[in-house]
Amino acid sequence: MVDVITEIKQLRAEIDQHNYRYHIQDEPSIPDAEYDRLFQKLQALEKDHPEYISDDSPTQRVGSAPISGFEEVQHEMSMLSLDNAFSEEDLRDFDRRVRERLDGLLEVPYACEPKLDGIAVSLMYENGELIRGATRGDGSTGENITHNVRTIPSIPLRLMGEGIPNRLEVRGEIYMPKAGFNALNERALAKGEKAFVNPRNAAAGSLRQLDARITATRPLEMCCYGIGVFSGGEMPDTHVDSMQQLNRWGFKISRYLELVEGAQGCFSYYQRMAELRNTLPYEIDGLVFKVDEYQLQKQLGFVSRYPRWAIAHKFPAQEEMTQVESVEFQVGRTGAITPVARLKPVFVGGVTVSNATLHNMDEISRLGLRVKDWVIIHRAGEVIPKVVRVVVDKRPVDAEDVCFPQSCPVCDSDIEKIAGEAIARCSGGLSCSAQRKEALRHYASRKAMNIDGLGEKLIDALVDKELLKSVADIYLLQHKDIAGLDRMGDKSADNLIAAIENSKSTTLARFIYSLGIREVGEATARNLANVFGDLSAVVEASEEQLLAVPDVGEVVAHYIKTFFVQVHNLDVVTALQEAGVHWPKLESNNLENQPLLNKVYVLTGTLELMSRDDAKGKLQQLGAKVSGSVSKKTDCVVAGPGAGSKLAKAESLGILVLDENAFVSLLVSYGVAAS
Repeated sequence: MVDVITEIKQLRAEIDQHNYRYHIQDEPSIPDAEYDRLFQKLQALEKDHPEYISDDSPTQRVGSAPISGFEEVQHEMSMLSLDNAFSEEDLRDFDRRVRERLDGLLEVPYACEPKLDGIAVSLMYENGELIRGATRGDGSTGENITHNVRTIPSIPLRLMGEGIPNRLEVRGEIYMPKAGFNALNERALAKGEKAFVNPRNAAAGSLRQLDARITATRPLEMCCYGIGVFSGGEMPDTHVDSMQQLNRWGFKISRYLELVEGAQGCFSYYQRMAELRNTLPYEIDGLVFKVDEYQLQKQLGFVSRYPRWAIAHKFPAQEEMTQVESVEFQVGRTGAITPVARLKPVFVGGVTVSNATLHNMDEISRLGLRVKDWVIIHRAGEVIPKVVRVVVDKRPVDAEDVCFPQSCPVCDSDIEKIAGEAIARCSGGLSCSAQRKEALRHYASRKAMNIDGLGEKLIDALVDKELLKSVADIYLLQHKDIAGLDRMGDKSADNLIAAIENSKSTTLARFIYSLGIREVGEATARNLANVFGDLSAVVEASEEQLLAVPDVGEVVAHYIKTFFVQVHNLDVVTALQEAGVHWPKLESNNLENQPLLNKVYVLTGTLELMSRDDAKGKLQQLGAKVSGSVSKKTDCVVAGPGAGSKLAKAESLGILVLDENAFVSLLVSYGVAAS
């Protein structure tokens, strides 16, 4: 039986060491799977020998049964708050007062570290074992949250290393990292539950759970910032040395803990951390500067509410309260309709903010927002300000519901919103000025009308000069319109005019694709052309008729029908045809008679008589599906010179393989020209 006890102790020590490396040092030494095996082995041994289970075992972090309430805890040493500095001048005044009280000391060493935006806690250890966790409370009295802090992986249940004191009170901040907070809210929203407003709110709610099993599921961490009670051991002489000692005993400390000299050193640290702030994986609302030497701290002493030897230099507030004056609706380049709150200007995150995004109507409903409501807005770094909460208690009696527009506020086309999707969109893709540049880029792209030379920057310039108001205006461009633009000379203008002229001769499939109908890609456009044979037939088709086309489901059929019932879109299509855009007339196909309907082909190697895209298009014209990989479902592989692994796999599976000549013969046999 002694062997079992020894094995349990060894496993606990090994797992504690791995937890330390993973949660404290961010340097895991074994894969997760190996850690899981060790943990499961310990669980099995403790299950077989429950008499050896102890409170400090790593298996006991999962949380215990709910408690009836929180007991009060009297702090042996008050947990005071800190005085605040909001500017460089405030910081220099603090340093001046410190030096004056230290008999004019010229340069004071300061310990600098981030001020985490979480919940301040006290952890009490006796003989190296965690016996109590408590909230800061009012500084004198807090709440006993031992059952919850025991579930947090970065809080050691038993200290490791040498020189552990008889009694030790460690103080720190429990917080929720940004990634964990976002994942927690995503899960809550998916279940139809209320989301937390911010990481601090989420951390506080998690720590005040009566059921520790709930806390155990929350992504909480703890970072130390100080020592309260210390007895029965040798205490370091400085704050920085104390933090490093805590780290050796198993605690997480800030990786940005730094020792500097004087006020200028503090302010330089502030500037560096201000630049890093938005890249950190957790929220901070400022920095803390402490006189590093404990002897100097003792000389400086305290005032009633805070120590004279420390100060918090706060960043500009990232959240403020203001009033929503109106809600307007903007149209993005892809047609997405986004509500925007127009606010009473307020200074937040270092700038004056008068607008905030509301994302979509689902978000407005979630917030319960009305026009004239008072709201909390959040702005971090360069992130667009957003409304995070409505202050319902301040709602005025004349607050109004937000009404979503029935038509596009820019072009008056219908707005479409598919069930299950949060975003509503304008259906006037060709005619909506908000979508103009995106529509032009797509129309001129290689797989659409292939207008070589009409790239993004040139389109921007032509639109900005109001020479292109719709895709049809491309065919009205003249040499003089182009040659005078930046980086465009006579030759470039001639080449572009020629490319525009060449694009007039196209195929029905390319033309349908070029219109930019939502969810209509190359294959769907080709199927529409093959089935209906003529654009007018596509325009007049009912949703039921559209559903008969391969790859067209209810959503895509709805998008196609909605696009073609917009008069603005039809006007642009007519203008394009009047400008000379044309294509050969096709006979509409009965899909059941397409010879390669639903056959799966794979193209590999180099084709010499046509491009890979041309070969793909011809196969799709005959009803085939073209895949990028060989599988048992593949019907045929077309292999040109240089074919490698795909050819080998096809041969091993006994799949039909055609060289390019045989492929061309196949196309000709079905009436499709190879060139």
